[in-house]
Amino acid sequence: MRQLQIGVMGSAADLGYGDSVEKLAEEIGVLIAKNGATLVFGAEKDSDSLSTAACRGAKSAGGLTVGITYGKGKRVWERNEADFIVASGLERGGGRETVLVLSCDAVIAVSGGSGTLTEMAIAYQADIPMIAMKNVGGWSEKLADNYLDERKRRYAFGASTPQEAVEIALREAAAYRKAEEDQG
Repeated sequence: MRQLQIGVMGSAADLGYGDSVEKLAEEIGVLIAKNGATLVFGAEKDSDSLSTAACRGAKSAGGLTVGITYGKGKRVWERNEADFIVASGLERGGGRETVLVLSCDAVIAVSGGSGTLTEMAIAYQADIPMIAMKNVGGWSEKLADNYLDERKRRYAFGASTPQEAVEIALREAAAYRKAEEDQG
């Protein structure tokens, strides 16, 4: 049986997140790896991000990491940490984010700007479980413990700690995968 694939979405460095939020993202990556899941993240070409911090954390714990990047090349910021790079051939701002999110059994948002909002909206539309970190600013804080619209298709679980986020992600991802398998 394949490993659960947990995505970590979050702010790029140009949004100026603090060291404590970066360490939180790294800890999420560590916990994903320690629980035997694969970390899927948005591989960046030009700067660090909270997603790449999660990748570093997962690698430090011996985990498997898959980065989805935009464009054609596989040269990315986290070139020494990522096990696999998938060059989507698509641009940032929708295409790459779709490939990234649809590759996940659950997604965890950490802070985040417009890219993270896009990823959460894609997860919502695709009925993929969403976990949003609280107390870190950005879109994750705004979306935590809410539905994205009045259809109430999928709830964005709020989490206060990395442990809580990963625990919810693993539980919801297992249920999501089982439902997919039951559908054939």
